[in-house]
Amino acid sequence: METTYYTDIILPLPLHRLFTYEVPEEWINMVEIGMRVVVPFGKKKYYSGIVYALHDQKPEAYETKQIISILDNAPVVSETQLHFWKWIAEYYMCTLGEVYKAALPSGLKLESETKVHYNSNWVAKEKLSAKESLVLDFLSEKKTASVQDINNITELKSSLPVIKSLLDKEALFVSERLKDGYKPKTKKLLQLAPDYCREQKLQNVFTELARAPKQLEVLMLFLTLIGGAHESNYSKAIDKNLVKEKSGVSTSVLSELIKKGILLEVETAISRLQTDALTTDGLHELNPAQQNAKQKITELFQEKDAVLLHGVTSSGKTEIYIHLIKEQIDKGKQVLYLLPEIALTTQITSRLKKVFGNQIGIYHSKYSDAERVEVWNDILHKKNYKVVIGVRSSIFLPFDKLGFIIVDEEHENTYKQFDPSPRYHARDAAMVLAHLHKAKVLMGTATPSIETYRNTQLGKYGLVELNERFEGIKMPQIITVNVREEQRKKKMHSHFSATLIDHVTKAIEQGEQAILFQNRRGFSPYLECTQCSWVPKCDYCDVSLTYHKHINQLVCHYCGHSCYLPKTCKACGSPSLQTKGFGTEKIEEDIKIIFPDIKVARMDLDTSRTRRSHENIIGSFERGEVDVLIGTQMISKGLDFDNVSVVGILNADSMLNYPDFRAFERSFQMMAQVGGRAGRKHKQGTVILQTSNPDNPVILNVINNNYKNQYQSELAERELFKYPPFYRLIHLTIKHKNPNTVHQASDYFGQYLRGLFNERVVGPQAPTISKIQNWHIRKIMLKIEGGVSLHKVKAMVRDAINTVVSHPGFKAVIIQADVDPM
Repeated sequence: METTYYTDIILPLPLHRLFTYEVPEEWINMVEIGMRVVVPFGKKKYYSGIVYALHDQKPEAYETKQIISILDNAPVVSETQLHFWKWIAEYYMCTLGEVYKAALPSGLKLESETKVHYNSNWVAKEKLSAKESLVLDFLSEKKTASVQDINNITELKSSLPVIKSLLDKEALFVSERLKDGYKPKTKKLLQLAPDYCREQKLQNVFTELARAPKQLEVLMLFLTLIGGAHESNYSKAIDKNLVKEKSGVSTSVLSELIKKGILLEVETAISRLQTDALTTDGLHELNPAQQNAKQKITELFQEKDAVLLHGVTSSGKTEIYIHLIKEQIDKGKQVLYLLPEIALTTQITSRLKKVFGNQIGIYHSKYSDAERVEVWNDILHKKNYKVVIGVRSSIFLPFDKLGFIIVDEEHENTYKQFDPSPRYHARDAAMVLAHLHKAKVLMGTATPSIETYRNTQLGKYGLVELNERFEGIKMPQIITVNVREEQRKKKMHSHFSATLIDHVTKAIEQGEQAILFQNRRGFSPYLECTQCSWVPKCDYCDVSLTYHKHINQLVCHYCGHSCYLPKTCKACGSPSLQTKGFGTEKIEEDIKIIFPDIKVARMDLDTSRTRRSHENIIGSFERGEVDVLIGTQMISKGLDFDNVSVVGILNADSMLNYPDFRAFERSFQMMAQVGGRAGRKHKQGTVILQTSNPDNPVILNVINNNYKNQYQSELAERELFKYPPFYRLIHLTIKHKNPNTVHQASDYFGQYLRGLFNERVVGPQAPTISKIQNWHIRKIMLKIEGGVSLHKVKAMVRDAINTVVSHPGFKAVIIQADVDPM
């Protein structure tokens, strides 16, 4: 009796199990672990899944279906990657399906798509509701659309109930199809047809075309472009558009040559990625301090797998990275260079490309799906890229010779994925990835995270310090301005102190530049009625709407809901609505009023939605086309501008007063990093720090550049209140559309957890924002001390979650786990 073979498939679904499918006999020798296959799921759905295991064990619980297609000739995911996925799923309490969704570029995932079609034979038998008429009118014109397309009709928040009603009335019908994935970019080439690759035949063509001079002209041009009418050139192909452009003829002339069979039109795949031939510079020589730091890093790597390079801002850390990257490339190894922000990739890429040319690849979400697939394939097939610069998602790329990972600005919280799952931390995951590849990790920052610095003190990581700026430039002078006093003395110009205005004025007069930092986008954080204090809030989230003046709308920064500015208060009818607080947009407007003759740019989420917008803003500021750059935290991270002499931190208090145990740590990091943009070349810079509390210990530590003092005070407080690095945290978020249900479920869940973990459970309680997109939210926090098995704790938490969601009253409740939250 012949053996039947089965495969366990990872599907892009949040399910805590794999599904087993039968491998057809003719494909047994073709299917490999890591390949993509198409499988049926449920009655009508189809998905592309990843082959996780091959075996001969038939499942007993259900009847297996067969895989229906193999999408690859070779695996697109390596077994090392699958081990990495498994670790992420187990550690961050998510499913392999969720990791698969996050890891693979969308162009490599095929999913079943539901299309809704208008039934042209439908005859109305009853009156339709207004919403039904709206959907039907839309579809009778479009004929077919996805559910999302229909949802985008502005009057509808969710069209599903309406669609179901129209399906019951047979006015619509649905179909399922597999959405197309990645398609290579192609261009059309022209080639001499094989029949005309002989000299005599070609001579005959010249004679025949004497009566068609334009066609003859094009043919002669084509032969010139391939290098002449020589047998060795006949197989060459030339870009069709180039021939058309050089000849200046119409498309019809070329079409005639193709129709006559003289030229062949062939299509070839081309890369979407920039592969211009680049002239590369050599390595810059390291100064003695940098050379000493590099030597220490190399020595520490003999005994440690991870090293922290703690160097003050502008100490030349990037140059050390470049030398270490070169050593890895020379050994035939790959390098992953992680950055916390897409905005940073522009400058770093430019620096690295000058040294390594087209061996540098870039990978982040501002690239299109197709571009990300091409980067993936380049690394998978070992083509060009030896170094990949990317944000957190680049840890999922298919490396096979990874020798070195750089985690630049390792302290940044943007390395942590918040939503959707998997909620991984790229810095911590990079440690595991490096271990799987037997690679080394170098973390670099001027303001290390408390957890990382403590690991150096415990001897887990190596520590190398750079305490001087490159070329002996002094650390910036930090001047604090007491905003409360300035307001009392009426010295404030809008949100700017007289001190800040003076320094910006002097900088501009001397041909220098300034950066103004305000960590809030928009024009104003909220509107308020001066009569009754009513504040417009989002209809779907428990948060005030932010005013954006350039679109004259109120916008929710949590769900994206927007509405036009109300003319009167919705509570008392008064027209006295006033903007409160200030964001980057307001700063930009005020600066343009104070300095009408200067050029100003703003860099925040609203102005940097595309890859090009990042590059354009940074490029224009680098070239000196902009005098003042205003921005959020995007401008605080590792950007290097030669001509910036003044940095203004406009509202230090908003960071310090944030309700989070990391608020002081983050405030110190943010202020030190922003301040570090000043005076990076030629001379000492100045930082103007506006605050209502200049004696705050965090601000004093920033002024004195005293990281050690900040670290010691944070450590003592964390130990006292049972926070990381002494305790591990797991946040559990309970969500439901009904506020009563979420309260009952979270109370039940909290009691259940207390029976397991006693006083380690904090909550349930409502978070600062207790409703997002109509989901009511409550949170529970687990504090787990060192020495306790985190693996066992997670298993108990999973069982507790299953108990709650299987309760008859709580089946629609969603519970999400976030391990090591930031």
